[in-house]
Amino acid sequence: MKDLKFEQKRSLTRLEAADLLSALAAALRHGGNAEIELGPGTMTLRVPDELRSEVEVEVGDGEIEIEVELKWPTAQNRPAPSQPSAGSDGG
Repeated sequence: MKDLKFEQKRSLTRLEAADLLSALAAALRHGGNAEIELGPGTMTLRVPDELRSEVEVEVGDGEIEIEVELKWPTAQNRPAPSQPSAGSDGG
């Protein structure tokens, strides 16, 4: 089950598509908490330094489709708290 899903389908001009991709690229470049304008609102996402990606290009039925998928875990990777080693007497 998804915690959240936002999907938007609309027609764009070439310049609008470029603006959308530029805004997304700027948010990714900034890292940390990135604000991305999506439709009537803004979504804030935590973006880590490392991402997984998938790029897919399909040509057929008189259309070209390009999908760019970026994935990263929702939980921040924090080091586990240190635990005393077995056999240490602490003194």
